[in-house]
Order: sequence, then structure tokens, then C-alpha cells
Amino acid sequence: MAGVSSCMKYLMFIFNFLFWLCGSIILGVSIWIRVSKDAQQKLDIDSSFFAGVDLLIAVGSIIMILGFLGCCGAIRESGCMLLLFFIGLLLILILQVTGGILGAVYRSKIETAFDETVQENVKLLQGSTQESKEFQENFQKFQQMNHCCGLLKGPADWGTNFNNNKICECELKDPSADVCTYYQGRYIYKKTCGDVIVKYLKDHLLIVMGIAFGLAVIEIVGLGFSMSLYCQIQRK
Repeated sequence: MAGVSSCMKYLMFIFNFLFWLCGSIILGVSIWIRVSKDAQQKLDIDSSFFAGVDLLIAVGSIIMILGFLGCCGAIRESGCMLLLFFIGLLLILILQVTGGILGAVYRSKIETAFDETVQENVKLLQGSTQESKEFQENFQKFQQMNHCCGLLKGPADWGTNFNNNKICECELKDPSADVCTYYQGRYIYKKTCGDVIVKYLKDHLLIVMGIAFGLAVIEIVGLGFSMSLYCQIQRK
């Protein structure tokens, strides 16, 4: 009977140890951000970002579990653990591919949902409730950081609130520069923040696609290693 390849076994172990280490880092940093008030203040994170942090905690936990199964399965030559690792990684790959396909198919609906979200945020810019004021305060920081004003229609998105607290005021040394415009007696930023957000998403789409493709390649390599090692163990 053929034995188990030592080279493949240790390559599988190293691959999954790095996989487990990445999961540990993601999980540790995510938990630190979630529970540490100091971390939230330093990174300027508010409660609206907690859903994303919780998602990272779940992702880190899954990666750690899969990495542990792969490491132990390779070193102990456990067919059961390797099979569980293979199934888990295959499910992740299927979900990843499915998400990409659904994203392409329902792209128009995603854009519609984005537009609806923007419309709701415009209402917050014009509101006077405590929730609206908190959103406005954070959005003003975003405007100054990105040299933009409003979401869809510029200063008109602020409604009557535009006259308060120097909203959208151009703070550049040369306010007559191309990024600013004269409006109601003062210089404000010309471009809308909606355009900034869309440009950011488009510019980073290629990066996201590259990361997704790279992860898919790594996942396929992991699937190949685990199944090959599993077959060798079964034949031993």
C-alpha cells in the first residue's frame, strides 16, 4: 500500500498554519475593536460600523476552525478532519462564487438599494432630531475630509440646515480653486459626496475583484492538497 507523502503532509500543515494565523489575527483585532472604547475612539469608529466588525469576528472564527482542522488533519493523518476541512472550504468557495454571480445578476437592484439609502441619508441631513444631528456631525467630518458637499444635489441636500455651523465651507487656502464654488455669499465645495462615494467604489472594485480571485486560487489549492492527502490516507 502506498504511504502518505511527507512533503505534501507538511506543506498542508504549513498552508493551514498560515490560514489559522490569519484567522487569529482577524479575530483578535476585531474583538479588540468591538470591546475597546479606546480603540473605537482612536479609529473613529461608531456603532454604525459594528455590523462590519461582527462580520469580521465571524469570518476570523471560521478561518481559525478550518485552519485547525487542516493542521491537525495533516499532522495526525486524520481523514475525518481533512474531509471536514475540504467540505468547509468548498462551501466557502461556493458561497463566494454564488455571491459574485448574484452581485452581477442583481446589480441594478443593488444600485437601487444604494440610491434609496442615499435618499434616507438626505432626509437625515435636513432633519432636526437627535439621530439627525449625530449623522450631520459625522457627515460634516466626511465633507471636510473629502472636499465635498451634500450627497446628491450639493448644498440643497441640507435644506434649511445649510445656514448653520458653516456647513460645506471651503477651507482651502485658495477658495477660488476648481474644487470650490461661490454660493449664497460664501465659498463651498463644488462636488457632491455621492460622486466621491461612487468614485471610491469604482476605484476599489478592481482591488476587491483581485482579492476575491486570489482567495479563490488559494482555496482551490487548499482543496487540492486536502483531497490528495485524504486519498493517500485512505489508500494507506
